[in-house]
Amino acid sequence: RYCFVFALGYLTVCQITRVYIFDYGQYSADFSGPMMIITQKITSLAFEIHDGMFRKNEDLTPSQRCLAVRRMPSLLEYLSYNCNFMGILAGPLCSYKDYITFIEGRSYQLQQSEANGKEDTKYEQTDPSPNIAVAQKLLICGLSLLFHMTITKTLPVEYNIDDDFRATASWPIRFFYLYVSLMAARPKYYFAWTLADAINNAAGFGFRGYDKNGVTRWDLISNLRIQQIELSTSFKMFLDNWNIQTALWLKRVCYERATFSPTIQTFILSAIWHGVYPGYYLTFLTGVLMTLAARAIRNNIRHYFVESPAVKLCYDVITWMATQLAISYTVVPFVLLSVKPSFTFYSSCYFCLHIASILVLLVLPLKRTQKGSKKHESVQPVWSKKLEEENLLQKNSYSTTNNSFSQKQEITCRYQALKQ
Repeated sequence: RYCFVFALGYLTVCQITRVYIFDYGQYSADFSGPMMIITQKITSLAFEIHDGMFRKNEDLTPSQRCLAVRRMPSLLEYLSYNCNFMGILAGPLCSYKDYITFIEGRSYQLQQSEANGKEDTKYEQTDPSPNIAVAQKLLICGLSLLFHMTITKTLPVEYNIDDDFRATASWPIRFFYLYVSLMAARPKYYFAWTLADAINNAAGFGFRGYDKNGVTRWDLISNLRIQQIELSTSFKMFLDNWNIQTALWLKRVCYERATFSPTIQTFILSAIWHGVYPGYYLTFLTGVLMTLAARAIRNNIRHYFVESPAVKLCYDVITWMATQLAISYTVVPFVLLSVKPSFTFYSSCYFCLHIASILVLLVLPLKRTQKGSKKHESVQPVWSKKLEEENLLQKNSYSTTNNSFSQKQEITCRYQALKQ
């Protein structure tokens, strides 16, 4: 926790310096970007070492057991993990054990698994080629960059608060433009994150194993899934596929460890990590309301619409429209950055989705999130039992040597954790 507070505090000082001394309101490539990634790595590794060396095995969740580091890294390993060239500028974040496995050349000894998670044929290929995956990701980068340089500039988000537009446009037109302008703002993130992923793959990092057909997968540290983002039918589905590695970091260092209001704490941490612009806080505080309201709606009404395929299709279309509108409404302050334009936008919409979310939370019961080992064991009891047996064998003897038995255990554990 001391490491977490210090690293996040230092990052905040850097953000304040960048915003209020150098270039307020400007998106520029400077030291704060790498600092954000390094903060994630430092804090993740601190908790992983704590889990592996200072906590009882039975107190850990299955994912914490898999990621726990049971031997103190050397200075070279620590600096290599934090400052390696592949992810120093834009990430994405990876776990320490994944990185060390790659550096030691053990990442290719993975097993093919069937859809039900049972082990099938074992594939041992010295060097699966990343060429096809890299080429595909570079193609996505090119298309995203082209879209950003042509379409995005013609659909500025700032036009949503233009006086003439607000005075003359009808509500359907305004909401449609809100959606398309925020959708047009996403390709620059698609470009940056996909390029960072391709760089890691080109260096040989990011191999996740083989699917059930024996096809290589290079998405171990991928940061987004574009198709799922654009077709999201729930707020959670959008968040699960957007900035994936940061979402996993927030889950591991905050959500799973929070003693109260984990959702609120996680959103606040996300705002602090992103920076000190007021718009970030408005977006993430709005996101708390939207997430809780969406969860309440889903828990209370979804089961009525899943029996018939035709009815479910209609439900999916409606929830897709609602999700895309809610996401666009939520992230406007994230793009506008300042308080005044953000409140201008929300007041022009009469805070309609804020009010609707509050009414939903007042009317519909919200199931309390059950955290802890019991929850995880109920989700995957077989895996939890297997992990306990494995960790009894490895309790005080974490080693990075090429012992085939321990490698097989670790690989199986990592594969299941990634699937979760």
